[in-house]
Amino acid sequence: MSGLEEAQKVLAAQPFSALLGARLVAFGDGAATLELDIREELRQQYGFVHGGVLSYAADNALTFAAGSAAGGGVITAGFTIDYLRPAQGAVLRAHAEVVRAGRTRVVCRCDLTTVGEDGTEALCAVAQGTVSVIGRPA
Repeated sequence: MSGLEEAQKVLAAQPFSALLGARLVAFGDGAATLELDIREELRQQYGFVHGGVLSYAADNALTFAAGSAAGGGVITAGFTIDYLRPAQGAVLRAHAEVVRAGRTRVVCRCDLTTVGEDGTEALCAVAQGTVSVIGRPA
């Protein structure tokens, strides 16, 4: 089983990720990309993707990127997110990369973009986070 397939199994085991319909489309070498289709029920009252959905995508992408560098057994210690523009489109994409991987902490950054029906991408938020290495869970 490839690293991507193993990581996809981890994502599939997360009930909240399944509820949102998230999918891991890239994983490895200190990076991860998570996508989800933008559906009506993920929007807030003005029709934009809810900030909580953007935060979820950043959190999970940051942690998967860290896990690809640390070998698994990671958990979010904290992250910040800056919303740059309202998120609109067909797909939300969160691409995270490791900035520095230490023995117990991994620092990552994440760009969140929306992809329109025509393939046009728009950067809508950026995040940076710290992920704790806890070792392989039992």
